[in-house]
Amino acid sequence: MQTIYIILIVLILWSIWGYFGSRVEQAAYHVISKNSDYEVREYPEHIVAETTINSSSFRGSMNSGFSIVAGYIFGANTKNTKISMTAPVVAQSKTSEKISMTAPVTVNMNTGSNVISFGMPRAYTMDTLPTPTDPRVKLRLVPKQKVAVLNFSWSRSETRVDKMKTKLLTYLKRDNIEVLGNISYAGYNAPWTPPWMNRNEVLVEIK
Repeated sequence: MQTIYIILIVLILWSIWGYFGSRVEQAAYHVISKNSDYEVREYPEHIVAETTINSSSFRGSMNSGFSIVAGYIFGANTKNTKISMTAPVVAQSKTSEKISMTAPVTVNMNTGSNVISFGMPRAYTMDTLPTPTDPRVKLRLVPKQKVAVLNFSWSRSETRVDKMKTKLLTYLKRDNIEVLGNISYAGYNAPWTPPWMNRNEVLVEIK
């Protein structure tokens, strides 16, 4: 019985740590519609800092890209300024993903190049953000977008992300919704967050 109490206390403390450790500014959006499978959002114009990683490995791209862009917000910029972390971190295939024209829809993640990006705090503009000193980091103004999103928790392994991407594209095909561009993964939580508290999403711009 004592062992059970210890495990419960550890789980509670881990959950508290995960909750407060992930409280950062999050991307702004407006929910247009929602059904049992996915929701449709509108994202306003916003700025991202991004880098391109030439790797077919999802986890490798995320780890390398996160380190590079994190360097920018931690001070690797012309003003030596620290910029607040935001959520989510987004990974998008740079080259075209192969989507089958018949059910089931399949996604090929082994494209060799992924763009990893952080949204910049809304207090900044393109004029007020410092310039990255690392040439691998670029600042980009993303126009207003209409996006379909599927949420999931727990594991964010490459296999599970691929599965969720396939599910979202299948739902959109079923509903005759036109997809624009490549599908992305968005992660909202720090690595130490308990898996049951992870907020993961796959999303894609739609017409």
